[in-house]
Amino acid sequence: MSEFFDAIILGIIQGLTEFLPVSSSGHIELAQAILGYDAGDKEEQLSVVLHAATALSTIVIFRKDIMEILKGLFKFENNEEFQFSLKILLSMIPAAFVGLVFDDIIEGFFDANILLVGAMLLVTAVLLFLADKAKDTNKKVGYQHALIIGIAQMVAILPGISRSGATISTSVLLGIDRSRAARFSFLMVVPLILGKMAKDLMDQGFSFSTDMIVGFIAAFLTGMVACLWMIALVKQSKLTYFAIYCFVVGLLAIGWKLFF
Repeated sequence: MSEFFDAIILGIIQGLTEFLPVSSSGHIELAQAILGYDAGDKEEQLSVVLHAATALSTIVIFRKDIMEILKGLFKFENNEEFQFSLKILLSMIPAAFVGLVFDDIIEGFFDANILLVGAMLLVTAVLLFLADKAKDTNKKVGYQHALIIGIAQMVAILPGISRSGATISTSVLLGIDRSRAARFSFLMVVPLILGKMAKDLMDQGFSFSTDMIVGFIAAFLTGMVACLWMIALVKQSKLTYFAIYCFVVGLLAIGWKLFF
């Protein structure tokens, strides 16, 4: 029964922190350490399931945008939707390459490495603070921007670096309009998560358990709320609050690891 409730808590944390710029992977690592949760061989599968839930949240929230992108992509017309889809694909390359080539090394980072999580949360705090001080513009995402944002997403594979925080902050620092930055950030991760799920299914298959299912539902529902909330917060330039939060949690994580 404890695993059931632990999965709900982890699902809620995943749903909130995937979209809020505070690092979902970092918070999941911290939560598992605090709860004493050990999924054993299913830990990576649980992570993929929770990420799939937040990907589904993104698909639901941006369903109209996704349909327009798909129409533009399959029509092969050189319109705005087609170019946007190419930029999404370009942004995926750095993280996809690292994920495929260095998968075993990356897994080693997700082994209750609380000190790393704390340090990377401090990096996230700095990024968010700088982005919140950047000037507002109306610039759109270009191809060069897409690649740089993709590199930021690659770096955010590290637990403690917020994926949304890194990609949105990088976009804003590049001068991209805040609402466009948030939209691009949330859409660019969906193909990667779906690809990760497909790879895991082919490599080892999936054995769904009750805790995975309830975790999925919790992550999906909270992800829907967090996604809409984050879009509004980015527009209102309120990332500094999350920078302070990441700074405090990062210091607490480092202190906990060093002194307890």
